[in-house]
Amino acid sequence: MTDSGLLADRTPLPSELDSRLRDHLTFLIEVDRLKTILRASPLAAADRRENDAEHSWHLALMVMTLAEYADEPIDVGHTIKLVVVHDLVEIYAGDTPIYDTELAKSQREREEAAADRLFGILPADSGRALRALWDEFEERKTPEARFAKAMDRFQPLLLNWMAEGGTWRTPGVTADDVRSRKKVIGEGSTALFEAAMQLIGEGERRGWARPS
Repeated sequence: MTDSGLLADRTPLPSELDSRLRDHLTFLIEVDRLKTILRASPLAAADRRENDAEHSWHLALMVMTLAEYADEPIDVGHTIKLVVVHDLVEIYAGDTPIYDTELAKSQREREEAAADRLFGILPADSGRALRALWDEFEERKTPEARFAKAMDRFQPLLLNWMAEGGTWRTPGVTADDVRSRKKVIGEGSTALFEAAMQLIGEGERRGWARPS
């Protein structure tokens, strides 16, 4: 993102507002930027790429719908919080396509800096709470985080299936590369991992992914 100012600075909030509320509203205005961050995945319903906000909404609905397939009991509400927060840092760090190995080298550094900047807009206690959710998702140490990550990898698979390959057709990417990137699904759901492998296998047979 090249714009270094906050969106709220363009139309300043009334000075009479409570300062804590102003910080919360400033953050909520700023995260409207998420709607502008394009991902590599195509939409199933339109001929364009999805944005991060659409992706996050889809993940939240997937958590609600597919929770019964989690290998461990999960708190659905908490898992939804994780998927809603997990990509906010891309407002400043940008999306890192799953098959872009060069960009992936700087991903953690870029996203850590983005997290510091974005969550720092909030009052300290609110910022710590959202940062803790982001860290939990990244670390995958809880059942909720593992299932949230599984959804994050399963969702684009469905979109690529509907696109008859989509990003599976990225130059140099093979069906085994796709399988490798989807292994993390198995940390949260054996059933969904098996379904993912079936979809990738069928996609390979149909010529939507390069044979390994």
